[in-house]
Amino acid sequence: MRSKKIEEQKSLLRLSKKQRSILIGTTLGDGHLETQNMGLTYRLKIEHSVKQAFYVDWLYEQFKDWVTTPPKSKRKVLNNVELENYYFQTLSVGQFRFYAQQFYVNRRKVVPSQIGHWLTPLALAVWFMDDGSTKSKHHRALILNTQGFTRKDIELLRKTLKVKYDIEAVFRNQKDGLQLMVVGESAERFHKLVQPHMLPGFEYKFGAIG
Repeated sequence: MRSKKIEEQKSLLRLSKKQRSILIGTTLGDGHLETQNMGLTYRLKIEHSVKQAFYVDWLYEQFKDWVTTPPKSKRKVLNNVELENYYFQTLSVGQFRFYAQQFYVNRRKVVPSQIGHWLTPLALAVWFMDDGSTKSKHHRALILNTQGFTRKDIELLRKTLKVKYDIEAVFRNQKDGLQLMVVGESAERFHKLVQPHMLPGFEYKFGAIG
């Protein structure tokens, strides 16, 4: 009976415009689309430090109809340090398949060629909440942690920011890859663009701008 009810729930699900933007933003960041049946259906998995439980709760509220189990915490050990994370995952549904096919190639996350059409101010804000930071509390430079992407993918993101929003970003070398750094007037422009969509509690990410 429960299985039938879940299948009925899945059949009614449709991604809203807002949900699509949030999906794009978090998939550029720390969100993951996972399949357990060779790509037939996918689920969205969200996991952050328990310190950002308020953000996970907000994401959960945006996809509440797609989830059967509310967010919960779990502990894990990484490099001999015990961490506590907070997470949830959606139902596995076909509605995510198109986006998973754009964001993953051979199980590696990539930047979709259509990102220029998809990177709305809300998507940009979610991406920044997921994977953004300030260079330091004394600087006005903003960082997007893009180290998981190839240089070609990061260049596509850099060009998208410039063409779509006139935001200049430069590469910043790190041990684990390349970051995008937004400086000067572009950092102010970036802040103005995403600030209406940022959750209270993320002011620290803007450093001297906030």
